[in-house]
Order: sequence, then structure tokens, then C-alpha cells
Amino acid sequence: MGKIDQLVVAVLEAWLEGKVSKAPGAKTGWDNRCMPSLTPVPASHWKLSVAPMMDWTDRHCRYFHRLLSKNVLLYTEMVTTGALLHGDVARHLRFNAQEHPVALQLGGSEPADLARCAKLGELWEYDEINLNCGCPSERVQRGAFGACLMAEPQLVADCVKAMVDVVAVPITVKHRIGIDKNESYEFVRDFVGAVSEAGCPTFIVHARNAWLKGLSPKENREVPPLRYELVQRLKAEFPGLNIVVNGGITTPEQVAEQLRGLDGVMVGREAYHNPWWLASWDAAFYGAEPIAELTRETVEEQMVHYMAQEAAAHGTPWSSIARHMLGLRHGLPGARRWRQVWSDHKLKDLQPRDVMLLSHSEVQKTA
Repeated sequence: MGKIDQLVVAVLEAWLEGKVSKAPGAKTGWDNRCMPSLTPVPASHWKLSVAPMMDWTDRHCRYFHRLLSKNVLLYTEMVTTGALLHGDVARHLRFNAQEHPVALQLGGSEPADLARCAKLGELWEYDEINLNCGCPSERVQRGAFGACLMAEPQLVADCVKAMVDVVAVPITVKHRIGIDKNESYEFVRDFVGAVSEAGCPTFIVHARNAWLKGLSPKENREVPPLRYELVQRLKAEFPGLNIVVNGGITTPEQVAEQLRGLDGVMVGREAYHNPWWLASWDAAFYGAEPIAELTRETVEEQMVHYMAQEAAAHGTPWSSIARHMLGLRHGLPGARRWRQVWSDHKLKDLQPRDVMLLSHSEVQKTA
């Protein structure tokens, strides 16, 4: 951990212990722990979101997605409490102002650590802090967080309460409908009930069980059956909570159907592999005017400009950014050749604008 990161964590800890009046960079002078209540966030905040996906939804991906929709809520990859408290805070939390609204997803199970990290997220001006209670990977289980936390609702409630006590931004939880082969509705109902009492008003429910043994993370997204009806039952039983559904949603018809009974829909891999779908969301689901002059070509042009900025500011290779937009021409003639050019590491020494021109030349050959 660098000296600046150590200083930030040290001052944050002093703030949490009441030794200083406010944390560094905080915009307000009040102590959140003394606030009698938090201002409710409109349910429309969660109407549509792109799921947190490891190795995918980094700040470059989120910048790209924001070019396509002004309204969709974006999530970071999961960031562990250990990475923030003992690592490079800026590397994990830096993002572009254009990304708002953007939520930070945390992985952890120690209430005090999560409180410190939630406050860091608020200081960095994230719009929401989300606790991961849905990831089934063995690596995450070894850290005693993710989906295995569903077996300990009181611990999750303690984690939520610790975060609610120190931040003013919304605290939310993302979870499954069950773990292993326990398919009873009562299991997820009791989990939501216990955690909501700790101050969590919003639950993002992946409508599959998480099998903690015997399935890979990929298989856990495909093998356990989708049971949307359980998510609908949660909303019926907890009408005062915001209930958002996630899992297997790939079409606008599915989104519209789920929004008839729920507060929001979170889309995962379909948004990543077919990102142009996001360009229709503002008009279709928010009643907003489409972004002016939005075409695949203008988005690509803006990304090339962004690549140049990132290279100048941080030395970021353009390939680290371009990988997120490889689905931009999904379904169009020449898309395969376009992807091949943008993913060709033999071209890494070219300027991104030159790569773009080469990709357009290859697409024209297929016309």
C-alpha cells in the first residue's frame, strides 16, 4: 500500500472512531451516524442496470456503456475489502465522472472492514454501495463471502448495519434465491427479511440457486434453473422494498415483462456481448429522447478519443479498452473481421485511430 493510501485509511479509521469530525474529502459537515433517517432513493434508480462482472465491468467498460445509455445504472467489478484496506485504493476506485450513476460492489464479511470500505466508496463519490452475497466461486468462498453468506443472514445484517451507520448513499445486497439444492422460498424470504431490518431497502436477486460445490462459476450461471416466480413472490411479500431481478434476461420483451411486477432488471452478459442493445434503453424504458447522433461509428470514434486520453494520462494500452467494445457491431456484416482487427495484438504499436481506420477498411471489403 502506498503512503497516500495508508494516510487515507488512517484518517478514515480516525473518522469512524469519532476522532475527527469528517473524513477527508467529505462534502458535508454532519455525522452520518447521527442522522435519524436516510432520504429514500427513487425505485427508478434501479430500473435498468448492467451487472457487476469480474474482469469485465472495469472503468473502461463502464465508460463505453455510458456512451450508449445516459440512464442505466452501472456497477463495478467486485472489489474485496482486503484489496481496499491493504492495496492501491486509487487503482481500485478511480472512475470517470461520466459514469454516474455508478455503484461500487464490495466483497467481504467483516462488518468493520465493510464499513471502512463503504466510506471509502462514498468519499470517491460512488452513488451506491452493494454487498456481494451471490458469487459462488471457490476462491470467493475461501474468503468467507459471496453466496455462502446467505447461510448467515444475521452476519449479513450486521454487515449492512455497519455500512448504513457510516454512509448516506444507498446500501444494497445482490444475492441468489438459494444455495446448493435448498429450493424453498422460505430460505430466501427469511434472508431478505432479516437483512432488510438492518437498513437495506434494495435487493438484487439472481433468480438461480448458487451451488457451492460441484459447479464452476460458469455452470452456476447455466445449470441451476431460473425461477423468476420466487423473485415476484418476494416483491409481493415485501412491497416496500425495491426488488430487482437478474439472470438469463436477454431480450426487451423479457425486460418489459419483469418490469410489470418488479422495480428493476439487471442484465449481465447480454449487455456485454451485445452492447448496442443499451442504445435503445433510454427511449424504450425511460421515455427519454435517444442520444443525439448516436451511431456505432460515433461511439467508436468517442472510444478512440478516450483511448488516446487514457494512454496520455495513465499509459493505458488501447487494447485494454478496446476489448470491451468488441460486440459493438454484433450481427452486422463484417463484424467478425472488425473484431479481429481490434483484438489483433500485432497492431499494439499503432495509434488507436489508425487501428479504427484499418478496421473500417476491412469491413468495406466484406460489403
